[in-house]
Amino acid sequence: MSYAPLADRIWTNDGASSLLRNGALAILGSLIVAAAAHVSVVQLPVPFTLQTLAVLVIGAAFGSRLGAATLALYAAEGAAGLPVFAPTPDGYPGLMGPTGGYIIGFILAAGLVGWFAERGWDRHIGKMLVATLLGAAILYVPGLIWLSTFVGGMEKAVEYGLAPFWLADIIKAAVAALAFPVVWKLLGTRS
Repeated sequence: MSYAPLADRIWTNDGASSLLRNGALAILGSLIVAAAAHVSVVQLPVPFTLQTLAVLVIGAAFGSRLGAATLALYAAEGAAGLPVFAPTPDGYPGLMGPTGGYIIGFILAAGLVGWFAERGWDRHIGKMLVATLLGAAILYVPGLIWLSTFVGGMEKAVEYGLAPFWLADIIKAAVAALAFPVVWKLLGTRS
C-alpha cells in the first residue's frame, strides 16, 4: 500500500502547481540541511552537526524522490560554492574533501527513509525507528569509503568518521522516529 508523505498532507501536490511546489520544498529543505550543517558541536575530520537529523526528517517528510532530489540540490548548492556545507570548504573542494562521501550518503539516506515513509512507516514509532536507523546507517557507507582515502584506510575512517558519531546518530534517528507519528496523530491520520 502506498502512503502520501507528510509534505503532501500539508501542501497538496496537484497537477499544474506541482513543479513550483516541489521546487519550493526542495529549496526549503536544502536550506534546512544547510542551517543544520552549521550547528557544529565538535570538529574532527568529520564535524558533529545536526545534519543527519535534518536529512532523516527531509526524507520522511518529502518522500523518496523529492527527499533525494532535495539532498542532491543541497550537494549541488555546495559544489557551486554556496556556504551550505558543514565547517569545511564550500564548492568543489568541499564536495571532494573528507566529508564528500557523507554528502552523497545524505541523498541515499533521504531516499531510503522517504521510501519507508511512502509505505506508512512514518505513522508508527517502531517502524519509523527502523527506517531512520537504516537511513542513518546507509549514509555512512559512502562516507566511510570516501573518508578512508583521506585518513589512511578503513580502520582510521571508522575511528574518525563513525566511532565518535554513532551514538548521537542513534539519538537523532530516535528523535525523528518519535516526531513523525506524533505529527500524523495531530493531523488526524494514523494509518
